[in-house]
Amino acid sequence: MKILQALFTVYSLVIFVVLMLLLGLFIVIPLLISPKAGEISFFFIRLWARTWAFLSGFRFEIHGRENIDQKQPYIYIFNHRSFFDAPVIPVAIPQQVRALGKKELSKIPFFGWIVGKAAVWVDRDNPESRKESIKKLIKILELGISIVVAPEGTRNDTQETLLPFQKGVFRLSKETGIPILPIAVIGADHIHKRGTFLLSPGKVNIYFSQAIYPNPDISVDQLAEKCRNRLEAMILTQE
Repeated sequence: MKILQALFTVYSLVIFVVLMLLLGLFIVIPLLISPKAGEISFFFIRLWARTWAFLSGFRFEIHGRENIDQKQPYIYIFNHRSFFDAPVIPVAIPQQVRALGKKELSKIPFFGWIVGKAAVWVDRDNPESRKESIKKLIKILELGISIVVAPEGTRNDTQETLLPFQKGVFRLSKETGIPILPIAVIGADHIHKRGTFLLSPGKVNIYFSQAIYPNPDISVDQLAEKCRNRLEAMILTQE
């Protein structure tokens, strides 16, 4: 069984790399021209992710997309249990977005260069890097472009539903007035399980909540707790 899974993983990763080489420039060039041209880039990002998923036997089922106002920028937050969450995001979200990502990913040859055009890299152990990433995210939101963040700060490899939330993204919501829209990603950790590099075919369900607006009468901590409770309830209801 492990041999077959290893062969499947090699097959899937080869497809991933081939598609990256074929579509990489179509993703990068529009973003180099203008942030608004990101809609073109995200067409090709979605083409990349959907084609890879189709050829690899990965399926996506999306629920609650009617909760998204296409004209409204959001701060999307999601539960992070697998590296497979990454291709889920552009497939599920019908807007162009910029993601907050770990700086280590930027060092992956070619992949880091491509993804870096649609991401803000952060060294979470460096306070200056965190401050600089927040400044960049504010500028993106001011352009009317949504952002997506995993508020747990790292992949959840525990048995807990969610790790404690980092507060930066909720402070950002309070400062900008941009609503937070929780996304529950269910099943990504079955395709790529913790503790292994192997992949398996399977289905991921993605659920969008209604947006949570940063009421001026509640604190950053209260906003974070409200969003965490909402996301936790979504996960526990659907699992």
